[in-house]
Amino acid sequence: MEAVILILPLLLLGWLFLTSSRRQKQMRAFASALNVGDQIITSSGLYGTIRHMDDSSAWLEVADGVTLRVDRRAVAMKQTETPSAVTETQTSDHVADDSNGEGPFGNRAAGQ
Repeated sequence: MEAVILILPLLLLGWLFLTSSRRQKQMRAFASALNVGDQIITSSGLYGTIRHMDDSSAWLEVADGVTLRVDRRAVAMKQTETPSAVTETQTSDHVADDSNGEGPFGNRAAGQ
């Protein structure tokens, strides 16, 4: 019984080490597969297109003429589809009626 108590933590540590090294290997493979022109999503949720890369940074074009420099480790995934444009019919249901001047948060926004 004492042997089982000693072996279980060692097996758990071995399993944790293997899964961690496997994940690091996947991340290195993903980072090396990135190319200029790829559409990506950063870990903070920014959508952009890679315009330039070096060993530690990537320059993302997030809008026409707007380029951001981010750490390459911040690139979370490749974008599988372009973000859909919001149509007028989609937004008309969600627009708050602020004709009374209160806005979407009522009087709380004015500090009342």
